[in-house]
Amino acid sequence: MNAGPGSPYLETVPYAELRIGQTVSDTRTIGQDNIDLLSIASGDAECDACGTVAAPAGPRSIHGVWGTTLISALIDERLPGPGGVYRRQNLTFTGLIAIGDSITSTVRVASKSPAERMVRLDCRCVNQSGEEVISGWIEVEVPETKLRHLRRALPEVRINRHNGFQALIAKASQGPPVATAVVHPCDDTAIGAVDQAAQAGLIIPVLVGPEAKIRAAAAIRGVDLKNYRIVPAPHSHAAAAQAVALVRSGEAAMLMKGSLHTDELLHEVVNRATGLRTERRLSHVFLMDVPAYPRLLLLTDGAVNVAPDLAQKRDIVQNAIGLARVIGCAEPRVAILSAVETVNPVLQSTLDAAALCKMADRGQIVGGVLDGPLALDNAISSAAAEEKGIRSAVAGRADILLAPDLEAGNMLAKQLSFLSGADAAGIVLGAKVPIVLNSRADTERSRIASCAIGVLMARSLIEARSQPGPL
Repeated sequence: MNAGPGSPYLETVPYAELRIGQTVSDTRTIGQDNIDLLSIASGDAECDACGTVAAPAGPRSIHGVWGTTLISALIDERLPGPGGVYRRQNLTFTGLIAIGDSITSTVRVASKSPAERMVRLDCRCVNQSGEEVISGWIEVEVPETKLRHLRRALPEVRINRHNGFQALIAKASQGPPVATAVVHPCDDTAIGAVDQAAQAGLIIPVLVGPEAKIRAAAAIRGVDLKNYRIVPAPHSHAAAAQAVALVRSGEAAMLMKGSLHTDELLHEVVNRATGLRTERRLSHVFLMDVPAYPRLLLLTDGAVNVAPDLAQKRDIVQNAIGLARVIGCAEPRVAILSAVETVNPVLQSTLDAAALCKMADRGQIVGGVLDGPLALDNAISSAAAEEKGIRSAVAGRADILLAPDLEAGNMLAKQLSFLSGADAAGIVLGAKVPIVLNSRADTERSRIASCAIGVLMARSLIEARSQPGPL
């Protein structure tokens, strides 16, 4: 007999050792993750495993694929095991298999053909009520000798079910598109991001840059520019200056970075004479959709301010709170990060955290709830906070993470993206209009989400300017 299901080895039952009536069984419960993984493997976004659906009023049901997968696993791993070659099959699908069903699959040796070393295996699947859902037979050519090898450890797979970006994009799509000056969109990725956002109804793009290069990039991407306005500029520096001028003249309410360096664009934004400065310092916010976290997470600042001091951190926090409120978080919880959760004079970040919390108490920071210093685990894990005896409205439930400096913020954002599978959108705040910063490494969903948060922020600023009193 071959190694059982708990053995680290897979072993063949050679043809000569197979006996008529020999049987193996296994029981598995089907969940939504199983269906989603089958959909991913098949490339069928509408897959409910084979397209069969129960009555219209009933639950989605699958038919065939899940059961035959269980049967195949029994044959490949246990009877006869490794080395068997499928030759023929005849299976009848007599019932539906629904999500939540526990399916017992059974394989039994029915007959043997020595000349071909062929074995016919009777196959059957029943649900938790004993109702038959699959029956039939499979013929397998079986090796003469025993094969034995280590059972392969299957990778852990997590299905990202977050739809935070989808909801955000849907919300932004409900209002009018925002006129957007797109700075130097001179490669296919940049022009593609512009077209995607325009097609989604988020922006009315004004393309600023060398016209020949913009048209060449559009041709590579297959983007039709006939409905897009182009404002010629000889190079990226001039494009940034011209785009800022479009905002100052009221022809655009948002900036979007194309294929130029971020510092080229921001240099024109912060120009004291011709830029878009406000009393608030510019800062960058990553909006992260993290599979293991139950809500959208804002992380700041990982792209603009290298080593912010206390006054600059105050602006960075206030910018992030403003964005959080615009996207629907009425009273965002701000975790001020450090390496520890106690104030330590040796760590400037802990002193800044304590001061920021007191500034919030005195009304110098408004619209959110602050706590810090907090180590990352205490900020996002209630269990970690409880273990250390931390009691606060923020610990374990943060909506905003304030990093101590750019290096920490940037590394944390990339860790969440590349190790935790998070989606990340990004925007610069603190100027007269929001500035969308897309990267070549961004996914299509991230680029569209960045535009969506920019659009929501731009509309909020337009509305605020239309109201009496200071902004």
